[in-house]
Amino acid sequence: MADREQVRAQMKQDGIEFIVVQFVDIHGAAKAKLVPVSSFDAMIDVGAGFAGGAVSGSGQGPHSHDLLARIDLNTYTPISWIPHTARFAADLYVDGIPHPCCPRTNLKRVLRAAAEEGYVFNVGMEPEFFLVTRNEDGSIKPWNPDAVDSLRKPCYDFRSMSPAMAYLQELTNALNALGWDAYQADHEDANGQYEVNFEYADALTTADRVTFFRMMSSQLAKKYGAIATHMPKPMADQTGSGLHVHFHVADPTTGANLFLDKSDKQGLGLSTQAYHFLGGILNHARALCAVTSPTVNCYKRLQVGSGLMSSRSGFCWVPAFVSYGDNNRTQMIRTAGPGHCEDRTVSAGCNPYLALAAYMTAGLDGIRRKLDPGPANFSNLYEKSLAEIQEQGIRMLPQSLPEALGELRKDEVVKAGLGDIAEEFLAFKDREWAAYDRQVTAWELDMYLTSL
Repeated sequence: MADREQVRAQMKQDGIEFIVVQFVDIHGAAKAKLVPVSSFDAMIDVGAGFAGGAVSGSGQGPHSHDLLARIDLNTYTPISWIPHTARFAADLYVDGIPHPCCPRTNLKRVLRAAAEEGYVFNVGMEPEFFLVTRNEDGSIKPWNPDAVDSLRKPCYDFRSMSPAMAYLQELTNALNALGWDAYQADHEDANGQYEVNFEYADALTTADRVTFFRMMSSQLAKKYGAIATHMPKPMADQTGSGLHVHFHVADPTTGANLFLDKSDKQGLGLSTQAYHFLGGILNHARALCAVTSPTVNCYKRLQVGSGLMSSRSGFCWVPAFVSYGDNNRTQMIRTAGPGHCEDRTVSAGCNPYLALAAYMTAGLDGIRRKLDPGPANFSNLYEKSLAEIQEQGIRMLPQSLPEALGELRKDEVVKAGLGDIAEEFLAFKDREWAAYDRQVTAWELDMYLTSL
């Protein structure tokens, strides 16, 4: 744990004059106040005040007592693009009591309960995002300053990636200056789509880092004349963006990976505990989807049937079925190595604090109940028809936000992972769907205006 005097000394050494006190709303969007470094002690002991009714999904109204955001000293993060400024992630309090509708506070609650049972949740999240520009009519297109990023399959292509090299290098250097061990960056499957990977950490640290990465990637992009968006599916004909979750459970004392077992009879290198954890995830997968794919737009990415070919590259790279397998990207969960699992369905649009809290709760339910995930699936699910998949007894993930919310309402385990946020989340998302469902889209006008 960081000590306030050590952090104070480090800030002085780094020339820090201002502090960004940052928390997230129910979407996972960063909210902040800027305070002078002279207020450092007050930000630890009291916090920066916010009107909770102005924050989406805070569980507060205009009559509520102030939210006070108290900084976590362990999250000291100098901001590369703003001189003499550092960010701290914060937890929300009301009247001196931790606010239960704070996503970060809720994740800490879940992780404490897991630690009491002897588990640490280690997670790496892979942020995919687009660089785009706006047209005069307000529509968007891939950022393409050299007019070379136009291949149908641009993934890993050097020519397509080259215009973004300076941006990706600046982003990588800034991450590594923070000690995050960013180890690769690439052009992803869609035009204008990129990914930067950094090393895994415990779930709370990773959620804090993903939040800051979103802040950093968007602010640095402006320098290059681009908008960085973590919207899951900004363009209908392009592959969507995920926030793939790599995970294992570790022993809190030794740090040993409890998912690792090289004697695994299926050859995946997974332990009995790992299989039980996967059993919990698969058992609760349809309800989890509401939290890991929480926006209307997420379900433009998470498609079955013709949706498998709904991108210029020919693949969507998003498994829409409840399954697990070996190193096979057509499965919801692939075994990326011995003791190492990856969930590929998680959307770039998720709130990482809520997603990881719900995920850990579902996995622990599997361990407690010794749930069996069944045998691994080694086939290419993209090649199978929907009828063939259903014949195998493989369930489909929800195909719309209201379908996913219906599953969440029925799942007491996943709701427990959200704690007091669950009902607020459901009500907020109901309103989001209702607002979307009232829209009359250009597609509807094209389809129906003169056809009836």
